[in-house]
Amino acid sequence: MTFSAQLYVVPTPIGNLADITLRAIEVLNAVDVILAEDTRTSRHLLQHYKIQKPLESFHAFNEHKRAASLMARLKGGERMALISDAGTPGISDPGFSIIRAAIRENIAVECLPGATAFVPALIKSGLPCDRFVFEGFLPHKKGRLTRLKSLANETRTMVFYESPHRLLKTLEQLAGYFGAHRQASVSRELTKHFEETRNGTLSELLESFKKTGIKGEIVIVVSGKS
Repeated sequence: MTFSAQLYVVPTPIGNLADITLRAIEVLNAVDVILAEDTRTSRHLLQHYKIQKPLESFHAFNEHKRAASLMARLKGGERMALISDAGTPGISDPGFSIIRAAIRENIAVECLPGATAFVPALIKSGLPCDRFVFEGFLPHKKGRLTRLKSLANETRTMVFYESPHRLLKTLEQLAGYFGAHRQASVSRELTKHFEETRNGTLSELLESFKKTGIKGEIVIVVSGKS
């Protein structure tokens, strides 16, 4: 392939391995090294597509420390691909720091289009998606209630990421700050065998998930204030 960048940001499937793009496979086969959030997870994907390239760890706990050395290597001519465990790097995943550093150093960066969890969840919610706010993960402790309070009067559709063990708490807090009758949607296990989306009011969703086990990564979509 013809290279137009030194650093490639490559989305990977969020569940179903068939969702990778042909271009992503081409880039991963062509670069010198692949920076992965978790090399064990990424190795499974690369083996599936018979991609044999060196893997290096690049995650939330080392990305700031590694930025300078990676910039030197990129300037020296190495071509790198950045991937996360699932989805698009930088979207609630490591990547922002190295992308920003590369731009500051005038190193060409190219981001491929591809999988990200909030898009199918937003579309499947049936809520307005012409204008929306992506909030990612709410703060776990400090600043959480302040953030919820600040969003109570948001008129655009809101999108949140959440883990299964915090889902009930989050739905309860959303109902308390936004109103129990606010329309919402919860999607889990997107693109996987047990993919599920439930729609209803926040109170209905809270009661529904209290009755069943909760597994998989969660996307919550909440309607804006009317």
